Amino acid sequence: MALFDNPFNAAKKFLKGCVCGRHASDTEHEAEIKAEAVAVEAAGEESRYRRIVEQAVMRALFPQDHQRRAFLKAVGATTAAAAIATFFPIGAATEALAQTGPIEKKDLKVGFIPITCATPIIMAHPLGFYSKHGLNVEVVRTAGWAVIRDKTINKEYDAAHMLAPMPLAITMGVGSNPIPYSVSAIENINGQAITLANKHKDKRDPKDWKGFRFAVPFDFSIHNYLLRYYLAEAGLDPDRDVQIRSVPPPEMVANLRADNIDGFLGPDPFNQRAVFDGVGFIHLLSKELWDGHPCCAFAASREFVTTLPNTYRALLKAIIDATAHAQKAENRREIATAIAAPNYLNQPVTVLEQILTGTYADGLGQVKRDPNRIQFDPFPWESFSVWILTQMKRWGQIRGDVDYNGITRQVFLATDAAAMMRELGLTPPETTSKTFSVMGKPFDPAKPEEYIASFAIRR
Repeated sequence: MALFDNPFNAAKKFLKGCVCGRHASDTEHEAEIKAEAVAVEAAGEESRYRRIVEQAVMRALFPQDHQRRAFLKAVGATTAAAAIATFFPIGAATEALAQTGPIEKKDLKVGFIPITCATPIIMAHPLGFYSKHGLNVEVVRTAGWAVIRDKTINKEYDAAHMLAPMPLAITMGVGSNPIPYSVSAIENINGQAITLANKHKDKRDPKDWKGFRFAVPFDFSIHNYLLRYYLAEAGLDPDRDVQIRSVPPPEMVANLRADNIDGFLGPDPFNQRAVFDGVGFIHLLSKELWDGHPCCAFAASREFVTTLPNTYRALLKAIIDATAHAQKAENRREIATAIAAPNYLNQPVTVLEQILTGTYADGLGQVKRDPNRIQFDPFPWESFSVWILTQMKRWGQIRGDVDYNGITRQVFLATDAAAMMRELGLTPPETTSKTFSVMGKPFDPAKPEEYIASFAIRR
């Protein structure tokens, strides 16, 4: 029987080769097989996979050829197909088969910045999540966000750890040439802080910060938008009353020590490292501004996603698998040890344990406990993207009419993340968008322009 033989043809048998009895010669037999292959090829990949699944089901139901023919003659091919579909998920099986093709490229390079936000991407290497999903991934420590952006665009990296707003900016051509990019998973939620120099321990009210010099990791970062939001809520114009500059995260503590900046809203481990080194204190955790906010993401070009679909699926699956492992509190100390090495974060294990376990010294003489200081949830909520776009427009990074939903659905691939979560036995959200509050102010993703207009301080 040909590979793509019609399983609902009552005249055909399940016997293989020329002994099927329907051809006068081997030549005629092979000619029919080729004709069938051409016909199914013309029908498309989905049709080919569906034929394979249907054949397997028919073989299982009717191992005897005469039984199959009698059944089909009695009810007809259409009724037979419908009947089988009622108790066997033909569609789901077809989709699953279509997704099990060979991985096109197993040797990959993934860039990362040495911060705890990248924990799933980093730990997937020493803890074996990439190899578990059939990949040989080299994770490459990178100096700064502009470098990681450029190396990914230039295809030196296959995919990368990026700040969640970066793929939106790249796709729209803000700060670089427009190239379609994707956020397939969020790496972490929460996990940032405002850290101030020790000399400002008596200036805990942001209204007293006029003239301060702050660092954020990048212009297109949740850090920039949250710091601006916080300052503006205190009545300070972030473009006129303070200075905000982009500083690579690994250089933030050194700049604080050298008195080049008064503070930063940045990622860990550098908030905790400032406390560890005795040069700063944690003013507040970013979760106190917006509990559950996104920070970093697993990002790749749309070209990578579409031209290497099986590679992309395996990589995304490995990262979501690692993210689920990182979310469990009982794994955090093991992870701290795994990512502390010089080629990863190059930090003392005790610093990373304080961050990942949520039991930490704040630099003000207190030991605080917050198990949700950093969390790991891979789902790229579309409302995250819409909020980011509102802040980009609020501060003049983008202007004019913005297609919030169109850009979001192009970049934030929530359906891909949901599919991989289900394959891993996880439970994805039932919707792709949600409401939330930032500093007590509700955000409705259906009304982005009204949200922007509600702020007294904006560009």
